Amino acid sequence: MKIVCLLASPRPKGNSATIAGWVCDEAEARGAEVQVFELNKMNYRGCQACMACKTNADRCVLEDDLTGVLDAVREADAVVVATPVYFGDVTAQLKGFIDRTYSYFVPDFLTTPTPSRLKPGKRLVFIQAQAQPDEQLFADIYPKYGLFFKFNGFQDNILIRACGVQAPDDAAAKPALQEQAKQAAGAIMGG
Repeated sequence: MKIVCLLASPRPKGNSATIAGWVCDEAEARGAEVQVFELNKMNYRGCQACMACKTNADRCVLEDDLTGVLDAVREADAVVVATPVYFGDVTAQLKGFIDRTYSYFVPDFLTTPTPSRLKPGKRLVFIQAQAQPDEQLFADIYPKYGLFFKFNGFQDNILIRACGVQAPDDAAAKPALQEQAKQAAGAIMGG
């Protein structure tokens, strides 16, 4: 099984990256091949609305550091996305990636029953770490972005939310999060 992990925090050892590391380590222990991308270390632009991916290409035509990431996600069986909450949303690093996934949609995606170029059945683990301890705040983030992943054929998706984690090692002090990560890895690996 091929897993792509997208770390969207500017802190390489922050809480979202810690939780993603637990998921990936467990998946590797179960035989997965894991490829990790630190989006903050890459140079790329968001979608340029050029529509080339809908007119004369079947992928994003921009050539930058995100090109390989988009290709890796295309080939992956599962994707782990890890983001802290910044100003009530995913980080700009992750939003830029998500905007570029517009290239995964077929030209007539609004009217066809199969809107995605990706093979169906990919799995998603979406990790959201927030300093705010109130679980009701920012609960709208995953449903909003998860919907786009579902449109692209991801199914049986898993959310891991870490609330009240701000200092870089706060997640490590919550054993329940590590257990959730282990269970998520088991689920995407099929048991």
